[in-house]
Amino acid sequence: MRVFILALSVLAILAGANVAKAGPSTTDRELVASLDSATSADEATQETEDQIGLNKAKRRDVQRRLTGIGFDTRVNGRFDEQARTVIARWQAARGYPRTGFLNTLQHQALLTESVSAAHASVSGSDTSDDDRSARRHGGGGARHHSSGGPGGLIGGVVGGLFGRR
Repeated sequence: MRVFILALSVLAILAGANVAKAGPSTTDRELVASLDSATSADEATQETEDQIGLNKAKRRDVQRRLTGIGFDTRVNGRFDEQARTVIARWQAARGYPRTGFLNTLQHQALLTESVSAAHASVSGSDTSDDDRSARRHGGGGARHHSSGGPGGLIGGVVGGLFGRR
């Protein structure tokens, strides 16, 4: 039974290694690849941005979302020169024409991307509040602490095979 578990673990590691080769930019490539050519050809202007109806609160929301996905900007509700530069960087990274203004489709893409990033961040967290509390208070029982990834998986499997629990 242990040999079977070890074989499955090695297979999972090898399959995971192929996924890991894609690197952290996989999301960007998938987003760019999924762009509709009509969307990217439709340049955003002050007029298209005005059609979205972005009041100060919605502009703050856009700024928070850009910051949340790694395009840091001040959250002040104004699309000043610095904010326009950040929007243009986001557009260029996603394959849109680099205008610094948003259109409806780009705004929707930003909303979707930031929600996806938030879900990935939440589901990627492998430490629950109970685990943190137990560690903080020296909770009872021995626990495995691994760094995650293939190394952590191998360590957990080998430890389990040789009785380290």
